[in-house]
Amino acid sequence: MSAPLIPSKALWLDPFRALKAAEQAQLGQAGVLALAVSTLDDLQASLEETSESADSSPAMVVLGLGNDVGLLEDTLALVSALAKPLPVVCRVERRQLELAIAALQKGAAHVLAADDFSPSAWQTAMQSVEKTSIAAARASHCDAKTETTPNKFPISSEQAVRSVVYVDPVSRNLLALAQRVAQANVAVLIEGPTGSGKEVLARVIHESSNAAHGPFIGLNCAAMPEHMIEDMLFGHEKGAFTGAVKDHRGLFEQAQGGTLFLDEIGELPLQLQAKLLRVLQERTLVRLGGERSIQLDVRVVAATNKNLREAIGQREFREDLYFRLSTFKLRVPPLSERVGDILPLLARLLARHTQGTQVWRVSPAAQGLLMAYGWPGNVRELENVVQRAMVLCANHHIDTEHLMFDDMPDTALLSVAFETESAQAPLEVSAPEANPQGLQAAVKHSEQHLIRSAIETSNSRIEAAQKLGISPRTLRYKLAQLRESSPAQLANA
Repeated sequence: MSAPLIPSKALWLDPFRALKAAEQAQLGQAGVLALAVSTLDDLQASLEETSESADSSPAMVVLGLGNDVGLLEDTLALVSALAKPLPVVCRVERRQLELAIAALQKGAAHVLAADDFSPSAWQTAMQSVEKTSIAAARASHCDAKTETTPNKFPISSEQAVRSVVYVDPVSRNLLALAQRVAQANVAVLIEGPTGSGKEVLARVIHESSNAAHGPFIGLNCAAMPEHMIEDMLFGHEKGAFTGAVKDHRGLFEQAQGGTLFLDEIGELPLQLQAKLLRVLQERTLVRLGGERSIQLDVRVVAATNKNLREAIGQREFREDLYFRLSTFKLRVPPLSERVGDILPLLARLLARHTQGTQVWRVSPAAQGLLMAYGWPGNVRELENVVQRAMVLCANHHIDTEHLMFDDMPDTALLSVAFETESAQAPLEVSAPEANPQGLQAAVKHSEQHLIRSAIETSNSRIEAAQKLGISPRTLRYKLAQLRESSPAQLANA
């Protein structure tokens, strides 16, 4: 005999539809004990009463939504204040698909039809709740690891580095929605600015899906000419064209049983868009020069930083392909809209680029500057800034003077680099040896004297180069030559 089912408690709030006794009985068969409350104030009181008792603590909150997500937003604000936030399940009318999507985007753990009380539907909901609770616990554990003290930000290369960073509430909601979408075998279109992490999200979808055991194959549609993209996607048969000495499986075939990620889909030539549409519709393809139809079992995830609606209006993208690819759309916000991800990303990037066991520290002032910056280049720019700081910082303690942002003018970048290098390794140049022998030696010593004088009387190397009438690049080359020829005299230049 199987063990009796221990019901999970759920605080039930539905201002639009009272819970009937028969419906409560059906919920009980699914393992849900519904405790109805009448108002949001009652819900808050119940949450406060049960927050201190582990035995009486509910497993989730169930909401009946009307025509908007206002009740969900208020409830999420309540549960976020708890020591252990509760997952929220929403019930919507069957015809309100857009409301269901909006609820998931706001952070609902699960959405189901308002009139569905079947045990199977609620058991699925409970599975989603369990996954959400586990993910929240892991995220909280990661947050504890990445918390900083007022004086240091220690990072060790031996730390375990998460494959993705979704700490900000906006990112967590996106992650939860992506994991939910991954369970359905639908095409996904990911929108977002360059460098925001669209491919990372595509991998999350793949790894959270039933096809996680299969391959993840990616192609940047803007990186190759049209004829090469066609061959890479669809493959060719031996003898299809000059140089086709053997059969070639395209990326669709290579991704069988897995996911094909098409980045920059907005750059795909129109002719190939038509062929891609046919493959997606029929779930089959024929290689170039072949006759055999090949059945496909591939999930397609596309990404773009373009507004495809505008591209459709300008006849640069097919509308039918757009609707075929965008069964479900996800938007990756720019880094400036998920500030809570910046410091965890910083920790991950420092760990990734650190060699050995050295611990890096980031000053509170530098952390504040990173948090306040607008990040037009998103995560990709953050990685550039981190790598530059690691190059400029000699003592493994990154401060504000080591942060060089991409939107700084060239003169400012050179000035920062020069000032940092000067502070860490002061330039020491000795006087030239007396009585140099030969014309070449005299010229060399004269050039060395002029360079030394220009650097000592300038605020930066770019100013020194201007005084000398040469480019900053030439000045760096001259200094490198002098170091090689006179290492004792220009050891630190």
